[in-house]
Amino acid sequence: MITVEQATTIVLENALSLPAETVPLHLAVGRVLWETLQADRDFPPFDRVSMDGISICFANFEAGQRRFFIEKTQAAGAPRLALAQTENCIEVMTGAILPQGTDAVIRYEDLSIDAGFATIPIENIQAGQNIHRRGLDRHESDVIVAAGRKISPAEIGVAATVGHAELRVAGLPKACILSSGDELVEVHETPLPHQIRKSNVHVMAAVLGTWGLPADMLHLPDDPAAIEATLSDCLKNYDVLLMSGGVSMGKFDHLPEVLEKIGVRKLFHKVSQRPGKPFWFGRSDSTVVFAFPGNPVSSFMCLHRYFRPWLRISQGLDAFENQYAVLAADYFFKPNLTYFLQVKLTSGKDGRLLATPITGQGSGDLANLVDTDAFLELPLERQEFKAGEVFPVWQYR
Repeated sequence: MITVEQATTIVLENALSLPAETVPLHLAVGRVLWETLQADRDFPPFDRVSMDGISICFANFEAGQRRFFIEKTQAAGAPRLALAQTENCIEVMTGAILPQGTDAVIRYEDLSIDAGFATIPIENIQAGQNIHRRGLDRHESDVIVAAGRKISPAEIGVAATVGHAELRVAGLPKACILSSGDELVEVHETPLPHQIRKSNVHVMAAVLGTWGLPADMLHLPDDPAAIEATLSDCLKNYDVLLMSGGVSMGKFDHLPEVLEKIGVRKLFHKVSQRPGKPFWFGRSDSTVVFAFPGNPVSSFMCLHRYFRPWLRISQGLDAFENQYAVLAADYFFKPNLTYFLQVKLTSGKDGRLLATPITGQGSGDLANLVDTDAFLELPLERQEFKAGEVFPVWQYR
C-alpha cells in the first residue's frame, strides 16, 4: 500500500501528451489554448466615443464659447465625419469614432439642446474627456492571451475581436467510464430486492462533463471472459478508462487479474486513504486505467483527487489549483490513513474559506454528497485536527 503523495506522483507521471486540435470558437470554452492571441490592430482601433452627447473643439470652450451649432450626427459603425466649422459641434453616439476636428465629448446629461444648438451650462469640462484613445488598451501585435490558458468567455471575446473564428486547443483524451457488477441495473429499471440502479457512472460522466470531457459508458458483468473481451476492445479505442467497482478483495472482483492479463501494467493497487483505499491504477502502451472502488463516495473522491490533476496536466495546465480551507471545528480520526473529510464550505467575514465537517454513514453514503461541497484532505499520522488549522480542499460544488 502506498501513500497519497506516492500515488499522486505515479498518476501524474503517466499523463498523456495529446495532439492539438482546431475547434470552432463557440466550442472552445473550457478548452486549453494552444496558440497565442495577438492584437491584429490597436485596441481600440480608433479614438472611440465613450458617452452619448456632443463632440467639440475644446479650444473654443476654453475661449469662453458655451453654445454650439449641431452640424450632424456621428453614429457608431459609420465612417468618420469631420467638423466643418471649429465653433460648431457634432452629436456622437457611444462606440462611434471621434469626429475629425474634435477633442472633447460632453454627455447629454451635462448640456441642453434647443433649435439645433447645444448649450453647455457647466464649467468642469476637460480636453480629451469621454474619449477612449486609440491603442490605450493594447497596441497592434501585443500578446493579449498567451498559449496554455484555459479558455473562458473573456478569452472568447478577445479571439473574436482579433478575428479568430477557430482556435487551436489542447486535445482531449478519448474516455470511457465502465461500471461493473451483476447487482447493477439501468436507471429506468425497477431493481429486484438484491439489486441497485447504476449511479456511479452517471455521476462520473456528469463530473467529466463539467470539465469539458465527453465520455462513453459501458458495463462489465461479473464474468471474467466477458470482462476480458470488453476491456480488450476498450484498449484499442480509448486513451483513458475510468472504472467503478471490481477492484477490492471480493470473490467476484476480477478487474485487477483481467487487466494484467490483457497487458495493462499495474502501477499501484491500494492507497493509504479513506475513502478509496482499494484504488487500482495501471497503463498499457496506449491506455491509462483508473480503476476506482465501487462505493460512490470513494469513486467520487478519487475522481477529483487523482483524475482531475491528471486531466489538467495532460492538457498542459498545472496539475493542481492549490486551494485551501480552514477547519471550522475540531475533528478526530484514528486510523493511520489520509482522510478526505466531507465538508460544507462557507466564507467568513475575514475572507477565509471555512470547512465545516458533515460526516455521513461511510463511503457508501451517496446522499451525503448532496449536503457537502468538498473534501478536506487531512494528513495521515495524526488523529486530532484542531479548528483553525488549514488543509488542502478539493471542491466539487
